[in-house]
Amino acid sequence: MAHFAKLGVGNIVEQVIVVSNDIATTEQAGVDFINQLYNTRDVWKQTSYNNNIRKNYAGIGYQYDQQRDAFIEPKPFNSWILNEDTCQWQSPVARPTTILENNQYYSWNESIVNWEVKDRI
Repeated sequence: MAHFAKLGVGNIVEQVIVVSNDIATTEQAGVDFINQLYNTRDVWKQTSYNNNIRKNYAGIGYQYDQQRDAFIEPKPFNSWILNEDTCQWQSPVARPTTILENNQYYSWNESIVNWEVKDRI
């Protein structure tokens, strides 16, 4: 199955739909089918769960970056940096790898720009 993301204002993903591979033999064939089906001229970009096109699978709220030809999720924190190779956000401090006790986890704290240990409720 082929997946297509509908782009809205600012190239923000508004919808993701599935089209049969028999119909979407190319990206343009899939786009033409969708626009004919809905009687629109919307902008659609193909996306992939396997990340073999456009870096990341498009989700609602993601932005399509035309220069990078990639879908990028919303930035989770101001301090995080975009990895140009993967087009995924990374914390400026690596997440600790220390194994925590039961019911504890690492959580990003933007006010201290670091990871902290939290207790699960």
